[in-house]
Amino acid sequence: MTAAAASRPPATLAIAWRQLLRDWRAGELRLLMLAVALAVAALCAVAFLSDRLDQGLRRDAAKLLGGDAVVASDQPTPPPLTELANEFKLTGVRTATFPSMARADDAQGGGSRLVAVKAVGSGYPLRGRISLREALPGRSGAPAPGEVWADPAVADALGLKLGDVLLLGDARLRLAALIETEPDRGAGFMNFAPRVMLAEADLPATHLVQPASRITYRLALVPGPGAAPDAVRRFVAGAEALVEKDKLRGVRLESLESGRPEMRQTLDRAARFLRLVAMLSALLAAVAVGLAARDFAARHLDACAMLRVLGQPQRRIAWAYGLEFLLAGLVASAGGVLAGLALHQVFVSLLAGLIDVSLPPPSIWPALLGLGLGLSLLMGFGLPPVLQLAAVPPLRVMRRDLGAPKAGSLLVLGAGVAGLAAILVVLAGDLKLGGIAAAGFAGAVLLFALLAWGAVALLRRLVPVNVSGAALPRWLLLATRQVAARPGFAVMQVASLAVGLLALALLVLLRTDLIDSWRRATPASAPDRFVINIQPDQADAFRKTLADAGVTRYDWYPMIRGRLTAINGDAVQGRRFADERAQRLAEREFNLSHAGDRPEHNQIVGGRWGSAAAGETGLSVEEGLAQTLGLKLGDTLAFDIAGQPVQGRITSLRKVDWSSMRVNFFVLFEKADLPDLPSTQIAAYRNPAAGQLDRELARQFPNLTVIDVSAQLNQVQGVLDQVIQAVQFLFGFTLATGLVVLLAAVGSTREARTREFALMRALGAPSALLARVQRAELLGVGALAGFLAGGVALVLAALLARYVFEFEWQVKPWAPLVGSACGALLAWGAGWWSLRGVLQRPVVQTLREAQAE
Repeated sequence: MTAAAASRPPATLAIAWRQLLRDWRAGELRLLMLAVALAVAALCAVAFLSDRLDQGLRRDAAKLLGGDAVVASDQPTPPPLTELANEFKLTGVRTATFPSMARADDAQGGGSRLVAVKAVGSGYPLRGRISLREALPGRSGAPAPGEVWADPAVADALGLKLGDVLLLGDARLRLAALIETEPDRGAGFMNFAPRVMLAEADLPATHLVQPASRITYRLALVPGPGAAPDAVRRFVAGAEALVEKDKLRGVRLESLESGRPEMRQTLDRAARFLRLVAMLSALLAAVAVGLAARDFAARHLDACAMLRVLGQPQRRIAWAYGLEFLLAGLVASAGGVLAGLALHQVFVSLLAGLIDVSLPPPSIWPALLGLGLGLSLLMGFGLPPVLQLAAVPPLRVMRRDLGAPKAGSLLVLGAGVAGLAAILVVLAGDLKLGGIAAAGFAGAVLLFALLAWGAVALLRRLVPVNVSGAALPRWLLLATRQVAARPGFAVMQVASLAVGLLALALLVLLRTDLIDSWRRATPASAPDRFVINIQPDQADAFRKTLADAGVTRYDWYPMIRGRLTAINGDAVQGRRFADERAQRLAEREFNLSHAGDRPEHNQIVGGRWGSAAAGETGLSVEEGLAQTLGLKLGDTLAFDIAGQPVQGRITSLRKVDWSSMRVNFFVLFEKADLPDLPSTQIAAYRNPAAGQLDRELARQFPNLTVIDVSAQLNQVQGVLDQVIQAVQFLFGFTLATGLVVLLAAVGSTREARTREFALMRALGAPSALLARVQRAELLGVGALAGFLAGGVALVLAALLARYVFEFEWQVKPWAPLVGSACGALLAWGAGWWSLRGVLQRPVVQTLREAQAE
């Protein structure tokens, strides 16, 4: 090596790498990198799960629908739509689905079971295939005429084996196969009854299809031979126009674009909470990185001063620090991506009961998103304070003064904020969620800073100037003087601690109420039997049978079938509504009822029950239906009930929890009796633990449909337990990120505290007194931060609960007080960890460093 080469300064990248290793060993980058890794892990866990679900749903969308497009209706598919499908050369398969009772032959015990019957046409299924658990030889494709395929639960309930006879209506059919999965059934647990599948040709022999039967007809379509590439899309557009033109009621179109699988609906609320957790982790990490980077810059003043004195140019120093932080960001982000990849596998296993599809492997996009978040955090929020080291004159560096922010630092900070904002928008996937969380977080930071500044200003006015003559303990006066003497430090600490505590308080409040709302949806006492089709002349005998079996509490309501025909005199057509759900509601028949008194499990949220004027009929409408259809108090609704026109005025709005497992209705007539309208009764009760009530009802009232939902209740509870476990698992990551913020907020004042306490010790202050001063200061700052965080968390939690998660929010006035106590304890604990050793640092060493400044 030549002398010139030996004297050449090392490359900037080599300097950055050496600095990274040195600072890591010294522990000066660990807090920054830990905050980044935790945030990236939380984001990637949610992103990997969402990405795999999206890929799986797109891959299996046609299977879930049963075709590339589906015409669903409550009557056989209208001929104009069938003709239109033929015109576009589409191949179709018809299915008809409805609930009914399947029975075993008397020789097999004569048992009965509610089932979901599906009659399938030739060529079923068009997409995917039926997987059979067990079958007679040669069975594949779909059931042949004269036989049925059924879920194993049907065979178990009725004591049947392959080859036995299953009675369905008036038909005797041979059980030929047990179904493992069927392609177009959707995500399972919303189908309350097990499947029985038969050939369409056998349906007339059952005599189950009557004029008033509730049947869903579906025509699944795929391109046939000679069809154009865009035939399905053109058919959907033409069919929508035809439905509008001919005013076809009860018809809806489903396609790969408009289909909404139940799997996605089931996970929606939990997914929003998981995205909120990931967003708050990222926002907390930004605060932690900014605080830790400021402390990092303060620790590197001496090293940077020496480099400037030895002639290193600003550009070289800036590049060295920039590359060091880039390398640190890459390492921390890569670690976070790997942790998120592993964490999302935990989610997949926890949600195994919900996710019934075989998920494809994750794509590269979540990893890139995680890397982008990590680099945005560390480069955007961590680098600006450090860049100021290279941008100030040597003399100011020797005075340990960073000076005002420079243009380059502000530019990097702006880029980091923009990058973080873009990533959060992608992550949120919901403008309301992202807007409330981000705007609330930013507003809270400003509010905390303003309130902290006001509190410090008030404290400065109240603190006595003469410590020795004051009545308060000396340690308390010194602590308040410490806070009041450094308003900038105090404001930064309170605001930072409050931000961290806000995120923790917000998630604790939302998590608690969200889980409680899920738990309340299916309480232990929820009914597990629903009985429909109870005729008026059977009511007394039915109720006596319940009483004899020990059932004393049950829902009992008349049930009327009717279709909404007019609102305020205007005819109702589904196409007049822009919302897809409103279109479906306008086209379907309603289950209506009447009652003289408000149902005890319904809450009136608008108007007044029973306020109809003399001579008119009052209507009570579920508030969700009113919002969807744009209804308001005073509107007049007209219904067609078995050919009879019935009209009423909306006098009250009710809040209904449809997951409560109670009997609920969209619309109630506020009358105790409507004798002129045809109706049956519906009952819901908790089946006695012992006894044979189901068998007794089947014996006395063979026409009744008894719906046993006990298995579904258990399944729903299991699903909710899985979702709750996933929510709590990721919740722990945000708690860890919040604790990192607390450590960074307290640790950022370590050097200043060390110098101040060293001077006090040199002037004779005992270490015990200074320890009490430090403890009092941390407890006071933490209590103030916790009180502010608890108050703001109440507001944000209420907004998120109402507008994003859509559950009833219970105000918790104790939150600020509990937040104050927890903030004081957490700040003291974080201070004990971050500031340990401050009072043991040699006074001489600290004074020498102070003199050098």
